[in-house]
Amino acid sequence: MMKKQLPKEKHSLKDDLEEDLKAKLLQMKSELKEEDEKKQAQKKAEQIRKRKEIEKNKSFEELLNESSLDWHKYK
Repeated sequence: MMKKQLPKEKHSLKDDLEEDLKAKLLQMKSELKEEDEKKQAQKKAEQIRKRKEIEKNKSFEELLNESSLDWHKYK
């Protein structure tokens, strides 16, 4: 009877280890996917921020140029 139980226990232990490993790998995959999505969102937000900054600076330069021209007219 012991010999019959031993292989059965090893098999279930192996199955348990495989299931545990599979669950851990799936969790790691999920975490890496979330991390990648966060990085992409941050990168996108940074690009938007830079674009807005460039647009703001361009507008400021244009306004400055316009005001200096006006300043010369009224001097």
